[in-house]
Amino acid sequence: MKRDKIIYWITTGLVAAGMLYSSAMYLMRNPELVQGFEALGYPLFIVSLLGIAKLLGGLALVVPLPTQVKEWAYAGFAFVFIGALWTHLATDTPWIAPVVFLFLLSLSYYFRLRLR
Repeated sequence: MKRDKIIYWITTGLVAAGMLYSSAMYLMRNPELVQGFEALGYPLFIVSLLGIAKLLGGLALVVPLPTQVKEWAYAGFAFVFIGALWTHLATDTPWIAPVVFLFLLSLSYYFRLRLR
């Protein structure tokens, strides 16, 4: 049980930290990030929308909240990571980060269920 809890908190902490960092880049409209979105043809309002969603989702993973809220955060991040992976594969850009975060998210979710 202790091992499961340690793995859960490490994986959850890594996902949350990554998303909070990413959120800061999105909300501060990092020039490289904005340039990348423009090059892909995505509308720029998506940057702010994803920044807010990543901020709220990252917090939802680590703050004590009702189970349904955490489930929505996990689902939202799964959609974001799968969408990012698809975009990177379609545009032939580096795709390792979304795979790593999807793997960490899956581990976090698996061990969250084991602890319940």
